[in-house]
Amino acid sequence: MSHLKYLHLTPDSELPALEGLRQFKAIIIAEAEVHETMMWDISRWLIAEGCQYALAWGKDAEAWREAIDDAALEAVNYEDIPDEQKVLITSHEDDDLDEVFWFARHRAAHPAHELQQTLILHIADAPRREEIEAEYHDA
Repeated sequence: MSHLKYLHLTPDSELPALEGLRQFKAIIIAEAEVHETMMWDISRWLIAEGCQYALAWGKDAEAWREAIDDAALEAVNYEDIPDEQKVLITSHEDDDLDEVFWFARHRAAHPAHELQQTLILHIADAPRREEIEAEYHDA
């Protein structure tokens, strides 16, 4: 049984503490463009909060993948990372969102952890919680 948390951020939101999440998957739905420094702040914040697997979709998905990858490396001072600390990151710029959700639910697995929690990080001008959560559960 996996636990789903939805979080909406606008491109200039403050980053909240993520209560009750540790060792989780994050699905970044980037519907709004964010400034590069904000992308870096969010990426570092995800790693610091315990993200172990990130799936980037939407605007600048590949840039998100690179930023999160760099944040994960920065967190271990660019040393070799043991499996239990590895952060897996995928970019899904050519996929439909339902395909990303299906992949997150059925294929995205970590080599060292059973990731029971999923954070949907929705970066957009307005939230769409019910619609996005329904689409995730249908995948």
